[in-house]
Amino acid sequence: MENLLEILKEKTEKLYLGGGLDKIQKHKEKGKLTAWERIKYLLDPNSPYTEIGAFAGENMYPNDGGCPNGGVVIVMGYVQKRLCIIVSNDATVKAGAWFPITGKKNLRAQEIAMENHLPIIYLVDSAGVYLPMQDEIFPDKEHFGRIFRNNAKISAMGIPQISAIMGSCVAGGAYLPIMSDYALIVEGTGSVFLAGSYLVRSSIGEVIDNESLGGATTHSEISGVTDNKYPNDESCLDAIKNIVDKFGDTPKAGFSRIESQLPLLPTDAVYKNLPEDRLKPYNMLQLLDSIVDKDSLEEYKKDYGKTIICALARIDGWAVGIVANQREVVKAKKPGGTQEMQMGGVIYSDSADKSARFIMNCNQQKVPLVFFQDVTGFMVGSRSEQGGIIKDGAKMVNAMANSVVPKFTFVIGNSYGAGNYAMCGKAYDPRLIYAWPTAQMAVMSGASAGKTLLQIQEATLKGKGVQLSENEKNKLLSEIEQKYNEQLSPYYAAARLWVDGVIDPKETRKIISMGIEAANHNPDIPKYNVGVIQT
Repeated sequence: MENLLEILKEKTEKLYLGGGLDKIQKHKEKGKLTAWERIKYLLDPNSPYTEIGAFAGENMYPNDGGCPNGGVVIVMGYVQKRLCIIVSNDATVKAGAWFPITGKKNLRAQEIAMENHLPIIYLVDSAGVYLPMQDEIFPDKEHFGRIFRNNAKISAMGIPQISAIMGSCVAGGAYLPIMSDYALIVEGTGSVFLAGSYLVRSSIGEVIDNESLGGATTHSEISGVTDNKYPNDESCLDAIKNIVDKFGDTPKAGFSRIESQLPLLPTDAVYKNLPEDRLKPYNMLQLLDSIVDKDSLEEYKKDYGKTIICALARIDGWAVGIVANQREVVKAKKPGGTQEMQMGGVIYSDSADKSARFIMNCNQQKVPLVFFQDVTGFMVGSRSEQGGIIKDGAKMVNAMANSVVPKFTFVIGNSYGAGNYAMCGKAYDPRLIYAWPTAQMAVMSGASAGKTLLQIQEATLKGKGVQLSENEKNKLLSEIEQKYNEQLSPYYAAARLWVDGVIDPKETRKIISMGIEAANHNPDIPKYNVGVIQT
């Protein structure tokens, strides 16, 4: 774990460099703060914050120079004691241009703001769509245009939006700040126009400079497009603080919270209680003792369906319902006094049945759900199939997918196949989803996938009359497993925003607490209805 945490630390520090030291130097020579400096200036001093989408774009687009951190920094944090989403373009990465992953990350920020009714602050410094990849970011439903659609929807929901134009804001990107409730602009560096001076000249023959076309003076004194102009980044950010400071309070969902208690075990006890070997069993309850408030955990049906732990608890004072894979080998009693050995991390019919009932309870009683994934999938084989594992699994997925209380997911170990789905993977709308450095996410394990893919390739070659020797088989298997194992990495998942980031386990309590606090700002909880349940 120490090695994995050191890798996490190094990778995280690299994110602060954006497009590199040279680009940062040129950026600051213009009198501008970096994306991170702007965020830190806005946030309340010494207050906690959670980064959203860290490592987005990692090792993607190598032929285009890469797009570290998706070219945009997004955090959930406190501005004037008000929980907000802050979106800060990083102009040191391709002048802040939007790659496909940039669009996906920006949409994720808006999704979080909409789900939790949080004010959203855009610190705009972007050249717009990255033209060489325009076909992958411009026209589709979840592409660039969806941002402006969301601007309109967020406004209709009554959620505050503030934009600060702190650099270029071109073409379609001009609509984002101007569709916000407040549009501020920095003199000398901020500009906003549908077409820059070169395009204007080539289109209609007019010769004009960018400042006269769409600078701070033009839009604050002539067009009225922006509200006010400011001499530098700091004064503009101060104005944002002044605006947020005046927001009135909003209704709350009413999730239960009492005074917080420290966990029974220190948070770093996780490092010792989680084995390095992902195949070794361990007791999930020991990990939970480092996360939940002391003496708050109340297990549900603890002697039944034991490969999944269901429990009510408190985390930083907030009431939660926990659904966690148990990784110990357990004994399950069966009719007639027989016993069955059940493998840890596998979902059996009894554990799926228990989980479905517990999830329904939490929805009836307005208790947010937290999932801890270390799952290899559902049990297979004739005994399980004849016992109805598919219908029991469907019941659990149905209960979880239709959940109306907020869900939060942490991938702490394996996350394979349908187990990912049943334990609230990204496709099932968790409010936040994070991975520990120990996480592995794929349709199946590397070893299983390697052997399966080898068999497929063997059959294909055999059809062409090619027979592989044992050495050739082993070499091919090694190549397949190496490639597949790269895709198992939590950073591979984070790069594609399958998770919101990779975190040190000790950050788990903070993220859950901030996540529920954010969710508590949205009082609109619909009636719980699971539809047709398999029996």
